[in-house]
Amino acid sequence: MKKKVLAALLSVAMVATLLAGCGSKEAPAEAPAETEAPAETEEPADADAEEPAESDAPAASGDFADKKVGVCIYQFSDNFMTLFRTELENYLISLGFAKENITIQDGQNDQGTQSNQIDAFINDKVDVLIINPVNSSSAETITDKVVGAGIPLVYINREPDESEEQRWADNNWDVTYVGCDARQSGTMQGEMIVDLGLEKVDLNGDGKVQYIMIEGDPENVDAKYRTEFSVKALTDAGWEVEQLDDQVGNWDQVKAQELVSNALGQHGEKIEVVFCNNDAMALGALQAIDTAGRKVGEDIFLVGVDALSEALENVINGTMTGTVFNDHISQSHSAADAAVNYLTGAGNEHYIGCDYVKVTTENAQEVLDSVK
Repeated sequence: MKKKVLAALLSVAMVATLLAGCGSKEAPAEAPAETEAPAETEEPADADAEEPAESDAPAASGDFADKKVGVCIYQFSDNFMTLFRTELENYLISLGFAKENITIQDGQNDQGTQSNQIDAFINDKVDVLIINPVNSSSAETITDKVVGAGIPLVYINREPDESEEQRWADNNWDVTYVGCDARQSGTMQGEMIVDLGLEKVDLNGDGKVQYIMIEGDPENVDAKYRTEFSVKALTDAGWEVEQLDDQVGNWDQVKAQELVSNALGQHGEKIEVVFCNNDAMALGALQAIDTAGRKVGEDIFLVGVDALSEALENVINGTMTGTVFNDHISQSHSAADAAVNYLTGAGNEHYIGCDYVKVTTENAQEVLDSVK
């Protein structure tokens, strides 16, 4: 069944122009219109390819008070996943689940720890599992374990690979993925730089753009695609680029500050653009940029992903070039709705996708207002 869920807190105008919501995976398009990510061999669907359909989500509430929900989050300290899990829990409660029957575990960014938590949920005979895997490469093992226990499974945020999703379809298992296509977010990062114009971005006038890249977890497909497609957007626009540095910041603000500080010390004014795979690292990068005496928007450009409140405020005041709204509201609601569909026997498609929203000074205040 097709699913399209709009982020309810965004304005009608913003939805009409920027947000297509959540839905089943579309046929591949030549270039992404805009998370977290399908298989390497297919191009992401164009967010503007069709008008959003009516949601077929379950009713706003139900009799689920006795149903036990187990939730595994890869790491509680992740800013975005904090927003996600908080919204998820609140929405589950609004649907009729009892707070005491919703258990959310911190995987502490360790797959062994998370695997033990999954075993404990299975032993506790939870009615449904919602899992944000530490390593998406562990999905096959997780799926076999959960399906073998007869428990419906909803993956969130970190997408297993295409072959794993195909197994779900081939075996007609109650397993689905809810998330966005990371290629879309990377493309949007690059487009925000391209939209500034080469004359403005090419600060040293050598006809090419020198950049550094701060990546997230190398095990995460989102990091891979955001890294690749942000730069691809520049080269697709005909721009020549030069990578000065590419470092792994593991989504961490403090680590990113250290890496960008080192890069600025090594490459100095040659750095024209700083790409960060998420906003937490972009905030760390901004600290390093400020310490180095550089000014975003004047002699360097900085983009992130997630649209954290602090990052949105920075976009508004010009200390970040832009970010990409990773819609935790739509995604968490869709994950909860998918869980309800399994519990009621309605079932789900095996992929429920959402769209990102490009955020610049033009709409940053609107997005900030919507998430407060």
